Amino acid sequence: MRTDTLRTTRLTEGLRKVSPMAPTASSAGKGWASLDAFHFTRAPSSEILVPPLDEHALILFNRPPEKLCLRYEGVERESPPAPGSIAIIPAATAAEWSWRGNKESFHVYLDPGFLAQVAAESFALDPARVFLQPVGGLNFPEIRSTMQTLQAELQMGAMGGPLMAESLAQVLTVHLIRRFMSSRGGRSESGLPRRKLQSVVEYIMENLEGDLTLGEMAAVTHLSAYHFARQFKAATGLPPHQYVIARRVERAQPAILAAS
Repeated sequence: MRTDTLRTTRLTEGLRKVSPMAPTASSAGKGWASLDAFHFTRAPSSEILVPPLDEHALILFNRPPEKLCLRYEGVERESPPAPGSIAIIPAATAAEWSWRGNKESFHVYLDPGFLAQVAAESFALDPARVFLQPVGGLNFPEIRSTMQTLQAELQMGAMGGPLMAESLAQVLTVHLIRRFMSSRGGRSESGLPRRKLQSVVEYIMENLEGDLTLGEMAAVTHLSAYHFARQFKAATGLPPHQYVIARRVERAQPAILAAS
C-alpha cells in the first residue's frame, strides 16, 4: 500500500474515533498525496479530545458554533471565531474541543514532510530549524481562499485529480511558510565552490528536459539537499528550482519567437 494511502487510512480511522459525526465529504480514496481534507456540515454540540496527530491541521470555520472552547499548545480560546477564520494545530499537538450549537468547518491535514520539502526547496530553510506556529482562529484571506478552492474541488468529487490537489497543496504550503513558520536560528551559508557549481550547472543543462529533483542536483555536489539549496542560492541568487525554470524558459524562447 502506498505511503499516502496508509497516511490517509490512519488519519481517517483516528478521527473517526473522536469525531461526533462522519464528514460530508472526504478526500479518502482520491489519491491526494500531500494532504487530506474533510468537510463537516452541521456538526452537533460535542466535547472531544483530538490526540496528537502526525499531520498539521488547518480548520476553516465556515459557520462557527454558538459557543466554542478550544485549547491546545499556545492557544486557549473561549469564544467562537469569526466566519472564515482559520485555526492551525501543528503536528504532534493534542487539542481539546468543546462547542454548543451546530458548526460547519473544513479541515485540511497537511503532511509535515511535504512542508519541510517546500521549505528547503523554495525558501532554502533548514526543516530541522523551523516550526509551524499554533493559531487559534485568525483571518488570513490568502490561506482561506486556497482552502475554499480545495473545499470546492472536494465537493465536486475531486474532478481535477491528484495533480490539482498537489498544486493547491503547494500554494497552501507556501502561504503557511511565509506567514507562520518561525526560525530557531542558524548560521549563514556560503556559496557553492566554483567547481561544484560548474558541475551542477552542467548536470542541469544536460537534463533540462527531464524531471530534475533537488536530491539529484544535490548528489552531484555531494551535499545534503538543504545545504545544497542554501549554497546554490548564495552562488547564483536563485533557489535551484527557480534556476531550472529560468533555464527552461531561455531554451524555449527561440521556438516561441519562431512560432509567433
